[in-house]
Amino acid sequence: MARLPLEGIRIIDCGHVFAVPYACGLMADMGAEVIKIEGPGRLDITRDGPFSGVHADNRPGADPWNRTANFNLINRGKKSMVLDLSRAEGREVLKDLIRVSDVFLESFTPRVMRGWGLDYPNMKQLKPDIIMVSNTGYGPGSGPYSQYPAQATTQEATHGLAYVTGYRGGIPSKAGQSFVDFLASWACLMGTALALRYRHRYKKGLWIDVGMYQLGCYTVSEYILDWLANRLLGERLGNRHPSKAPQGCYPCAGDDQWCVVSVRDDEEWAALCRLIGKPELAQEVRFATHRDRLAHHDEIDGIIAEWTRSLAKFEAMERLQGAGVPAGAVFDARDVNLDPHLRSRGFLETLRFPPERGIGERAIIGRPWRLNKTPLAVRGPGPALGEHNHDVLQGILGYSDARYADLEQAGIVATRPTQLRPLAYMEMDERVRRGRLAYWDPDFKRRLGTEEDEPGAGVPRVVRPVPRDPP
Repeated sequence: MARLPLEGIRIIDCGHVFAVPYACGLMADMGAEVIKIEGPGRLDITRDGPFSGVHADNRPGADPWNRTANFNLINRGKKSMVLDLSRAEGREVLKDLIRVSDVFLESFTPRVMRGWGLDYPNMKQLKPDIIMVSNTGYGPGSGPYSQYPAQATTQEATHGLAYVTGYRGGIPSKAGQSFVDFLASWACLMGTALALRYRHRYKKGLWIDVGMYQLGCYTVSEYILDWLANRLLGERLGNRHPSKAPQGCYPCAGDDQWCVVSVRDDEEWAALCRLIGKPELAQEVRFATHRDRLAHHDEIDGIIAEWTRSLAKFEAMERLQGAGVPAGAVFDARDVNLDPHLRSRGFLETLRFPPERGIGERAIIGRPWRLNKTPLAVRGPGPALGEHNHDVLQGILGYSDARYADLEQAGIVATRPTQLRPLAYMEMDERVRRGRLAYWDPDFKRRLGTEEDEPGAGVPRVVRPVPRDPP
C-alpha cells in the first residue's frame, strides 16, 4: 500500500470556519494526524452557526452540532479534542500537546495568541522546531487593520474586488461565494509543505504568516498594475469582458437556466455565427472586429439569446464547444454533484459514518488535485465533539486516569457544548418558500448513488420559492 505524503506528521488545528479547517482537512486526506481543538463554549461555527449548512437528512437529532453538512465536509478525517483555552489549565494542556506536535495552525486575531503567551517566539520555547501557521484577516504588525477580524465578505471590499464587481452604473457587489477563504486554505497548505521541507533540511521551525487581505489583492492584480502604470481605475462590467466580445450569460430553455458564452477572436465569432445559422453576421461591418462587437454588444446579446432560448443549457454548451466556441452551462449545486465529468475525475467520494452517528452514507467533495503514484482519499468523517479526548490526553500525552478525571470535572475538557447558538430548524419546503434554497430534490440519494431512498420517495420533485416582494 502506498504511503501517504504526510504520514507521521501531527498537526494541531485551532482554526475556525473555512480557511484553516479546510487546509487541515486536506492534510488529513494526505495522511497527517490532525487534532481539531474547540472550546466547550466556543464551537466552530460550522457546527452550529450561520455557516453550518443543513443537518444530515434535515434532522438535528440529539446532537445537532455533530450532524451539520459543512462541519463534516471540512473537518473530515480529524480527531476532536474539546479544551477550554480561556482558562490557564486548558492552555497548559495545549502546551503539552505542542511539545509533541509538528505543526500548529490558528486563525485567531493577532492579539489572542500573543495574549496567551503562545505567539511564535514563545511557542519556539516549547518546541524549537515547531511550525506555526497564522491565518489572519490583515496580518499582524503595526498596520491600522491588524486587529480587524478575518471576514471574507468585508475583505472583498478592502482588497479591491468589490469595486470592479457588479453591473455598469450599479453599486459595488460581493462576488458570490467567499472564495478568499479557499485561497487562504491553499496558502496555509503550501506554507505548511514549504515549512516541513525547510525543517527537514535545516532542522529548524518556521512561522507562516498568511494575510487573507493580500491573497485577495492578487485577484485584482491587473487593475492594481493598471493604476500604477496608467492611473486608470477599473470599472464594473457585469457579464461583459474588456477583451472578449461577445461575452455574456444567456437564457436557455427552462426556468432559471443559463449558458455563458465567451468569444476571444474573429475566428470564434465566425464559428458562433455559423452555429446559430447566421453566417452572414461574421461579414457585417458593424460586427467585424472586436471593437465593433463591443460597440454593438446589446444587439449581439439579443441574437445569441434568441438561439439559446430554444436549447437546454447542457445542449447549448455542448454544441458551442463542439463548434470551437468557449461556453459553459451555469451549474447549480445539484448539477455539480451529478456532473459526469467531475465524477470521472473522482471528485466526489463516498463516506460511511459510524452507525451510532445516525448519518449513514454520504457523498463528499474530495480534493482539487490527484497524485499519480499516491491515491488519496477522505480518511474518515468529521469527528463528533470531543470524540478523541481520551485518545489525545491519555494515548498521546500519557495523562493518568486521575488527571483526566480532574480536567473533566473542572470542565476543561468536555464532550458536550456548554453554549449553543439558537437552532433555526426549518422544514425543507419551508426553506424553499422563504427563499433560503432555490429548490430541493428529495431523490438526491438515489441520484448520488448512496443509500436508497425510502419507497415512494423516488419521484423527482422540485419545490421552488414563491416570489418575494422587492426590498
